[in-house]
Amino acid sequence: MTRTTPPRPLDITVPFPELAGLARTATRLHPCPGAPTVHDSSVGGPLLWPADEPWPHCDPGYPSYRPVTTLADVRELRDLLTRAWSRPRGPQENLLTARESETVDRIHAGPAAELLPPGPLPLIPLVQLYARDAPGLAYPDGTDLLQVLWLPSIGVEGSSEAVQLRWRQASEVRRVLTDPPEPAYVQLRDHVPEPCVLHPERVREFPPYQDLDEELAERLDAWCARRSVDYQSDLSVAPGWKAGGWPAHFTFRDPADSAELHCGECGGAVTALLTVDGTEWDGATGSWRPVEADEDAEGVEKPLGHPYRSLRQPTMVSIGRGYTLQFYSCVGTPSHLPRTIMQ
Repeated sequence: MTRTTPPRPLDITVPFPELAGLARTATRLHPCPGAPTVHDSSVGGPLLWPADEPWPHCDPGYPSYRPVTTLADVRELRDLLTRAWSRPRGPQENLLTARESETVDRIHAGPAAELLPPGPLPLIPLVQLYARDAPGLAYPDGTDLLQVLWLPSIGVEGSSEAVQLRWRQASEVRRVLTDPPEPAYVQLRDHVPEPCVLHPERVREFPPYQDLDEELAERLDAWCARRSVDYQSDLSVAPGWKAGGWPAHFTFRDPADSAELHCGECGGAVTALLTVDGTEWDGATGSWRPVEADEDAEGVEKPLGHPYRSLRQPTMVSIGRGYTLQFYSCVGTPSHLPRTIMQ
């Protein structure tokens, strides 16, 4: 299976040649529902993890402001809703049976606080990227595999042990950990990814607004408005999950400044590493929708066997109220904790 991004509506470097030198190549990951193995690049899939290497943990540090849940309940809820949406329904017939409604209520209520164990919790796999699938990333010398793990919690923003990176040489993993630990509970079920295989595609990007000088941004806006295209949505940064390239636009807050955009461990420079997005495209960024996912094609909106999932949101990860979470890695020491910012 392939995923192909349509050509941009126009070549912005013709009227603005100064942008040509600012172009970057990103790898759109194009996650799709599947059953990845440890030897595959994936979102939410198993990791090629050495059996003798400790699994990363993190202490949430503070109580959740909402009911927590378990990974088992997240999976049960998603399976339940998939079955429910698969059934034929008559007019005015409820989506859920009475028993299913009871299960949903139980899951939403969460386990009793006194049943939750104290102390650090194991992280869960977020992304695994082999260098062959993300050639644009600057893998440290002697490595060809990037693994990103996190704790599905409100602590994933900033720079903390709730989000960790591992760079490794795949051939050096002799014995693979087959039964990694899982957290006893998670604070945010929207941060639990469904296993997805990837269909990497390299695309050209141009700087987001926060990286343009004000005069150029104004000229771009005026020029695009006369041609009914939008620089932010159509011509600059690709939506969806991606590796490398330019960071996402800041959409609901002021751009990060030098006091925020730095390595949390050494204070050094950082660069865009990974973008985690709630959707692969939306109404504003529809021009980036892969040609293989044409909305006019029969059945394309729902992957085969997954009536509860959409091709626009295959990972079932949601960031805030529809934003992106941008991962920045330390330029000097890539193994440092990444900087993450909701944008």
